Amino acid sequence: MSPQFSNKLMTNMKDYVVIIFGLMLYSIGFTAFILPHHIVIGGLSGVGTLVYFASSGMIPVAVTQYAANLLLLSIAFKVVGKTFVARTIFGATVISLFIGIFENFFMSLDHPIIADMSMSAILGGILCGTGIGTVFVHNGSSGGTDIVAAMVSKLSNVSVGRTMIYTDMLIVLSSIFLPFEGTFQERLDTRVPLIVYGLVVTFVIAYMTDMIINTNRQATQFIIFSHKWKEIADRVNKEAQRGVTVLDGTGWYSKKPVKILMVWCRKIESVTIFRIVKSIDENAFITQGNVNGVYGKGFDTMKVKLKKSHKSESAAVAEPAVIAEPAKQDE
Repeated sequence: MSPQFSNKLMTNMKDYVVIIFGLMLYSIGFTAFILPHHIVIGGLSGVGTLVYFASSGMIPVAVTQYAANLLLLSIAFKVVGKTFVARTIFGATVISLFIGIFENFFMSLDHPIIADMSMSAILGGILCGTGIGTVFVHNGSSGGTDIVAAMVSKLSNVSVGRTMIYTDMLIVLSSIFLPFEGTFQERLDTRVPLIVYGLVVTFVIAYMTDMIINTNRQATQFIIFSHKWKEIADRVNKEAQRGVTVLDGTGWYSKKPVKILMVWCRKIESVTIFRIVKSIDENAFITQGNVNGVYGKGFDTMKVKLKKSHKSESAAVAEPAVIAEPAKQDE
């Protein structure tokens, strides 16, 4: 077994261990602090909660969640690709197992662990958001609205957290239709406060997820100095699938020519770049800085509406939106 293959194997094993930990964190936050208070949150956990309470506890949350995950994956297969589907099947399986185990334990207790609904909901939201963010940082997925978010992120610049909010709000609001014995006014008096808690938890989860995985438009710029610059550039191209620009420079102390590598990537990919450089040259000199608004191939698209010309105005022809041609990074 080659050292390179061994290091890659160890890295993947560490990623999967952290992914499992993140999924367990989410499962505990959901089953211990949210579900016992009958709060419906977003995601397929929320869909499972709706089915769970609608069936009077006959259909476990884990069963509905896993079935819905498989259905969504079959729909999203062509958009998100085989790799994402494989990771998501693993994540969906693990999270369904954890929720199934913890659900039986915490729902069998006489009372919730934390009696105060507000504190329990906030703590559950923090744990769930931290868990989801941790999974995403290590290139994993828990399924659910993550699948929807992944599809949207392929087609637009909307962040994962924002997509989760839009989708999850619909699920939370659907709890108003759960079976209820009483008048319509009594239904509103009972369900509306729980819907408010569900929305609060949804926003907390989305905020924590964005905080953890840094899915805003900020990107990271690397400037790398190394005698093994060719190997680093090749590995960045192949493994990180990012372009590399090679610049000529001169070390003023040594008066010798040097090659400078310039790489832009998402924050979530920063660890991958560091791992590649460290595995090739531990003595490499690296600078890392945050940059805003990276536009071009592989990043965001610059959409600019040009002003109407006098000719087009006189002809009453609307000027179409023009996408600025981005400066391509050297491959």
